Amino acid sequence: MKFAHLSDIHIGGWREEQLKQLNLQSFKLAIDKCIQNRVAFILISGDLFDTALPPIEFIREVSEKLKEAKEQNIDIYVIPGSHDFSPSNKTMIDVLEKTGLIDNVCKFENDTLKFTHDKTGAKITGLFGKRGGLEKFDYERLNKIPLKPKDLELVEGCSIKDLPKNFNYYAGGHPHFVYAKEFKDYGLITYPGALFPNNFKEVEKFNHGGFYILDYSNGNLTHEWIDVKIKNVLSFHIDVNKNSLNQIEKELEKIESENIEDKIITIRISGTLENGKISDIKLRELTERLMEKGAYCVLKNTAKLTTKEFEELNIDSGNVDDIEDKIINEHKGQIKIPLDEEKTTHSLMRLLAQEKMEGEKTFEFEQKLVKSVIKELKLEDSWK
Repeated sequence: MKFAHLSDIHIGGWREEQLKQLNLQSFKLAIDKCIQNRVAFILISGDLFDTALPPIEFIREVSEKLKEAKEQNIDIYVIPGSHDFSPSNKTMIDVLEKTGLIDNVCKFENDTLKFTHDKTGAKITGLFGKRGGLEKFDYERLNKIPLKPKDLELVEGCSIKDLPKNFNYYAGGHPHFVYAKEFKDYGLITYPGALFPNNFKEVEKFNHGGFYILDYSNGNLTHEWIDVKIKNVLSFHIDVNKNSLNQIEKELEKIESENIEDKIITIRISGTLENGKISDIKLRELTERLMEKGAYCVLKNTAKLTTKEFEELNIDSGNVDDIEDKIINEHKGQIKIPLDEEKTTHSLMRLLAQEKMEGEKTFEFEQKLVKSVIKELKLEDSWK
């Protein structure tokens, strides 16, 4: 009997449209591979979508692919993750379950996990993820004794990180890394990693994602990690320390000499510029040239790039507000603006700390944030 284990798919999670589509294609390819391998069922351990209420176009595409699997007599079981979770229970996982496309296997009765029985005889259950890691309290109060074999029911139980014993397989999710290890008295614990990288660092490090196909026969469980690769990735890291702007530009020009056709390009620039401004590095122009030469997508990361004027300060530990005030006062006056610099900085920090509301679409949240920042900077007349 074969089954597949996927996790952390995060459909709709990318800002870049090319990567949103590539993420969706990776999901479709994974389902195709499951059908080709004739698995009996698919288990998705967390974060099918990137939000509890995803855009309708992604719901339609995912539903059609899940339907293809169901038509091949492949059942789909889901353990909702922290991105699927909604305190108000307004989640697309519930909608898909009501249509019969999936089964949510997170079921409880008196703090005891209830099993969902698959047609193969497999018994499946799980604990959903919550925002902020709040599911840890569910693990702590979980009654583990009934999950033991009958001849050990009265024996005091112990666990690995609060996992109940005597399962053949523990399907992990949420941490985006690939891991598989068998533990004595437990079973095989795996994390298949994200089906598709979810951020710049993951694209740079993993290039692509994958999932596990498991085969249980004659009491033995074997596992194989199946890669889901659609596009190749080329990664470049440029350290600007002690380099002039001309030297940095020459390093960037070398990227154009590479075979970039239909590839995802990642460019990480870090270090401290000896002279000039970060805006002097013409990344936008480089991106346009790379796209014109056939790159599939270009991702840039300058999070660790700074100038001498903004080098990190040595701040004593203390109250967060005091530390923020000290940093603001240290840097105040380096850029001339026709506003109360300290007040404006605090206001912008407050605005940028806002979180997306439940059910709020990403583009709506971003538009609201941009409008608030424009208003704070008094740019309404020039920003049209």
